[in-house]
Amino acid sequence: MDNQIYTLAVELGAQLKAQSLVATCAESCTGGGIAHAITSVPGSSGWFEMGFVTYSNEAKSGLLNVDLEVLEQQGAVSEAVVLAMAEGARERAGADLSVAVSGIAGPDGGSSEKPVGTVWFAWARRGESMARCEQFKGSREEVRDQAVKVGLKGLLDYGSSPGTV
Repeated sequence: MDNQIYTLAVELGAQLKAQSLVATCAESCTGGGIAHAITSVPGSSGWFEMGFVTYSNEAKSGLLNVDLEVLEQQGAVSEAVVLAMAEGARERAGADLSVAVSGIAGPDGGSSEKPVGTVWFAWARRGESMARCEQFKGSREEVRDQAVKVGLKGLLDYGSSPGTV
């Protein structure tokens, strides 16, 4: 695992533990990379109980209550979908804080509207959420690693100061 990813996970764990908060994640293109990073930290069971890898639209809908109509109209890689994923994961896990990631890691699957490397992120707390889109360059693995870093950094920033990432 990338040292920067592990360092972010350690920092996140210390912050969550200090605030007595529990985090969760809903991942698509990262395939569990955020959960892997978090659970690599000793003692992570004190601030992380579960995560969701929802690669298909059916999984996003069935596990996270993402509206199938929104998935069909906006596509899985969209602001509306990641916001719903983040809130659905937070509710399902009974967590205080969540991150959701959905994107196109490549090498194919992109379009002119959503090229390879397009990744949407959302972070949620009770009654509050925010989303942003990033455009990454590189191989599939490089896109996924960059997305894991942004997801973890966002949890760290959003957990310390809601409304900003």
